Order: sequence, then structure tokens, then C-alpha cells
Amino acid sequence: MNSATERRWTSAFVWTAIFLFATYVMVGAQGEITEAHVALVYLLVILGGSSGGGRGLGFTLAVLAFTSIDFYFQPPYGRFEISKRPDWMVLIAFMATALVATQLLARANEKTVEASRRADEIDRLAALGAETLSTGNASQALTAIATVVRDTIGTDSCEIWVQHGEMAAPELGAQAGAGLGTIAPSADLLARNADPRNIVVPLEVHARSVGMLALRHHAPIVLDEGARRFLSALAYYAALGIERVRLVAEAERAEALREADRLKDALLASVSHDLRTPLTTIKALAHDIAGDGDERAATIEQQADRLNRMVADLLDLSRLNAGELPVRAELNAAEDVVGAAIQQVSAAFAGRELRTSIAWSEPVLVGRFDFVHALRILVNLLENAHKYSPRAQPVDILLARVGSMIAISVADRGPGVPAAERERIFEPFYRPERSTPDAGSAGLGLSIALRLAMAQGGTLSYEDRSGGGSVFTLGLPAVADATMDALAG
Repeated sequence: MNSATERRWTSAFVWTAIFLFATYVMVGAQGEITEAHVALVYLLVILGGSSGGGRGLGFTLAVLAFTSIDFYFQPPYGRFEISKRPDWMVLIAFMATALVATQLLARANEKTVEASRRADEIDRLAALGAETLSTGNASQALTAIATVVRDTIGTDSCEIWVQHGEMAAPELGAQAGAGLGTIAPSADLLARNADPRNIVVPLEVHARSVGMLALRHHAPIVLDEGARRFLSALAYYAALGIERVRLVAEAERAEALREADRLKDALLASVSHDLRTPLTTIKALAHDIAGDGDERAATIEQQADRLNRMVADLLDLSRLNAGELPVRAELNAAEDVVGAAIQQVSAAFAGRELRTSIAWSEPVLVGRFDFVHALRILVNLLENAHKYSPRAQPVDILLARVGSMIAISVADRGPGVPAAERERIFEPFYRPERSTPDAGSAGLGLSIALRLAMAQGGTLSYEDRSGGGSVFTLGLPAVADATMDALAG
């Protein structure tokens, strides 16, 4: 027997005793009191019993009062007869008044209990929300939610199961009574709903399933509308808690990656700087050996130059990531950059056609960019086109004005870039899967080119070439025509 039932039985006993005592006292004063006095006393007892014992006790006391008035307080006394006198109308009026008063009082009590329960639910939700936001560990917040659900609904246990992939299993320790766990096969949990002693509630955030909340009790769980509404609110809190777990884990991973990237940049900068001295020494010695007629010296110098280029790229990459590489944006003609790039790669392109497409009839394309950095980007794109496309196929350079940008495109007839790799070609140290281990580069060229373009307000993009091949386009900020007219004036 629970506490609520015990209170009802206690109230019934007390008010029945009061009714009997009041009847005894009033019977002793039969000649001194009227039926109106008796009805008022009984009405007070009925209202008191309804308030403490509920509607059932109120109706019972009303019937007893009706019978007592007829038996003890209407002549002839000591005999139950509804048609003793016309006063039976008083009995009917009293009975109706008692029943209506009992019903109204019972409804008022129910509304008071409901209001009290809702206030308690609001207090619990407010406390739970504050605890969820203030707790340092998201897993502790989920455990707190499970405990509140278990205590509020009155079940033996409450478990929150997290969808696979939302949180690592070692961080979730199942506990007796209120626990956490990674989700078992969903069919196992959903099968529990067939048992009235279990309730399984899906947990969703933004129409995305993140887990389940499972209640378990030794007896069938019966929830009224208010309890179901409260359980739904707590389930949403649990879903938000799981989402917080996921976001915290992602933030921690992102912070770890940022720290690893910072350490990597620091290490690369330090190692690259320290490599310059021995490389200079190696090249100087190779030059001396070449003077003695040793043909191997040329190979040593060639490999030393290759290492020097890699070291320079590493240093530049670390400076770009740190924002320490100076950029001097000045007025420059795009044709000049293209001409300088062609001249710089002419030795490598010996015997290969390099075609340019420039509208000479149009006004000179002038932009505000760093000439040295833009030249480096174009040379890198041309060298890549030469490296990855067949020698029999020409490489094309296209120059045009596109909106507020100057677009310089380098197009080749190479194999292109697979769709799966297009998001990664601008990442540092990325090399295509088809490339050989000794491809002559460290996979930094495009990454540095992109960062150099962005540092001066430009862009670098890739697209497939119609008929096969690749098109890399460097976008540089163009100078408006009005500015050019002002400069010419």
C-alpha cells in the first residue's frame, strides 16, 4: 500500500468518526436544534471528508447524512420513512446540495493537485536544465537526467542508450538504477515495449535519432497524460544531452587537431631552417668535386637543389599558416605575369607547345596583386601541367576578365583529378594515389599556391576540361575601369 492510499484510508477513518460523533451529539439535543442546524453540520462534515478523502468518501458521507436526518431528526423519530412529512423536500435539497458540493470540491482538489504537480515538474525541469548546463561532464548530465526520470516516474531503473557513433563506449558506464550505454540492436530495445513493465522512448534532435530512453519496473508501468507529457519533456532533455556529448567530443577532436597542426608547423619550420646549412655545405662540396672532373657531382647538386626547393616550400608553408609571409599588393598588368611565367618555364617546355589566349584588342588587364607571388603560382601550375600531361599535347594559358577578377587559367590534357580527390588536392602533403613514391615533390605546391592566392585576395580553383584534362584557374583582384581612367588622366 503506497502513501497516497494510506492517507485516503486514514482520512476516511477520521471523518467517519467525526460524522458519528456529530450525530451522537445532535441526537442528544433533538429538541433544541432544527433540521437546518443538522443539515449545516452534516454539510461541513461532508465537505471536510471530500477534501481529505476524495469524491468517494464525500458521496458516502452524504448518503449517511441523508439517512441520519430522516431517521433521527424528522418525526416520528427512530423510523426511516421518506414520506413522513412534506419535509422530505428538505432531504432531497440537502442531498443535492451535498452531492454538488462534493463534486465541486473534488474537482477543485484535483486541479490543485494537478497544478502542484505541474509546478513540481517545472521546478524539476528548471533544476535539471541548470544542472545540465553547469555540469562539467556531459556524461554526468545524462546520468542526472536518467536519475530524475527514474525518481519522477517512480520506476526501478532508467537507462539512456546512445546511438552508435555519437559517443565512444569507454566513456559510458552502465550503472544500477540510472545508467548509460551504447545502443544495443534497436530491435532488442523496442521489443521491451511489448512488456508493460518496460517503456522505451526514442530520443530525437532535429528529426535525427540519437538514442533511446528505457524505463524498467517490477510491476506494469501506467502513465497518465501528465506523466507522459513530463516524460516527453525529459526525453527531449536527454536527447539534447546526447547532442551535447557529441558536440563536446567534436570540439575536443577539433582542438586536438589544431594543436597537432600547430606543433607540426612549428616542427617543420624548425627542421626546415636547420636543414638549410647542411644543404648549402653539400652543394658547395659537390661544386668542388665537379671541378675535379667527377660526374657524380652534378647528380649531388641536382638532388641538393631538389631538397632546397622542398625546404623552401616547408618554410613558406609554415609562414603562410602563421600569417608571417609578406604580401605586397601593387598595380600590375596580368599580361606581364603571364609573360614572366612563360619565360621562366621555357627551358622545361623545350620542344613542347605552350599556347596563350589573350584578347589583345581589349584594354590591358590590370590588377592589384603581389607580382612575385602570382608568378610563383602560375609557374607551379604550368610545371604541374607539363609533368602530368602527355608531351604531344599542348598546354594552354587563357587570360580574361570575369566580373571583378582577372582569371588566368592553365589547361592541360592530362588524366585530370578523380572526383574523390578534388576536395584534397589543395591539402598540404597530399599526393594522388596513382603517383609514385619518388615523384619529385612533397605535395606542397598546390597548397602553397592556394594560400598565396588567398593572401592577396585571390582564388585558386579546379575544374574538369571538356574532352579530358584539367583546368586550374587563378583569380586575382582586378582594378576597376574608373580607377584606370583616373590613373591615365
